Amino acid sequence: MKTLSYLVIVSLSLGFSINSQAASIYAGQSKAAAICAQCHGIRSPSAEAPFPPLAGRDEEYLESALKQYRDKTRISEIMNNIAGSLSDRDINNIASYYSRLKP
Repeated sequence: MKTLSYLVIVSLSLGFSINSQAASIYAGQSKAAAICAQCHGIRSPSAEAPFPPLAGRDEEYLESALKQYRDKTRISEIMNNIAGSLSDRDINNIASYYSRLKP
C-alpha cells in the first residue's frame, strides 16, 4: 500500500510540473505577443522596426538581458521602459517561449 501511495504522489507531482512548464510557455507567448512582437516580431523582426529577432536565442541570455534592462544596468531608453514593467516570472516565461522557437 505504501508503494502504491508513493507512486501516485510521484506521478501527480510530475504531472503538475509538466503542466506548469507548458503554462509558462503559453504565458510567455501571450506576453511576447503583447509586448515584444511589435518590434522584435515572433520569428523575424517586424517591418516597422529593424530590431533583432529573438526566436531561437539562448534562454539564459534572454533572461539576463531582460533583467539587466529592467534593473537599468544595461541601458536602452526603450528597453528600460518596457522591461521595467516585467516581473521575474514574466521574464522567465518570455525567455522560455522565444528560446523554443525556431528562427
